[in-house]
Amino acid sequence: MALGKVRKHNQQAKLVIGFIYRDEAIFIRSRDKLKRKFGRIDFQSDPLDFDCTAYYEKEMGAGLKRRFISFRKLIPIQDLYRIKLYTNRVEARCSNSGLRQVNIDPGYLDSAKLVLASTKDYAHRIYLRKGIFAEITLSYRNLSFAHNDWTYPDYRSQEYINIFNKIRKLYVP
Repeated sequence: MALGKVRKHNQQAKLVIGFIYRDEAIFIRSRDKLKRKFGRIDFQSDPLDFDCTAYYEKEMGAGLKRRFISFRKLIPIQDLYRIKLYTNRVEARCSNSGLRQVNIDPGYLDSAKLVLASTKDYAHRIYLRKGIFAEITLSYRNLSFAHNDWTYPDYRSQEYINIFNKIRKLYVP
């Protein structure tokens, strides 16, 4: 191969989506919208208490829950920014009086990492397109996912890492 030649890259990965919500009906409504768009769900976590930060409480109230889902059909990794734009529209459709009722965080998981999309820039995030950034939140090493220095506190928990290890087994049997 000639030096500097760009190779075509069509990597596909597992779409993983995290939800923060208070009302189970809002979770179901937003999850079902995503299911219609992205297909069959192959993993859904039990609801987890989301109590590592009060960041969302002013907008969404107290007693928040977190869930993760993944989809059977793989996505092209270059579509992550489009998926984040779509989940932002779903959040807006599920809002009440201009306040979000659900926070939806899409990302993808491959054999080596969990990548999350964000609308917020920071030193460890890479710009994708249309106001969307990406970060490697977890890295797979020594037979398990592990956090990075910038990983959010909840994603550092063993409970979350166990979930992503389970999802990885669906991607890499």
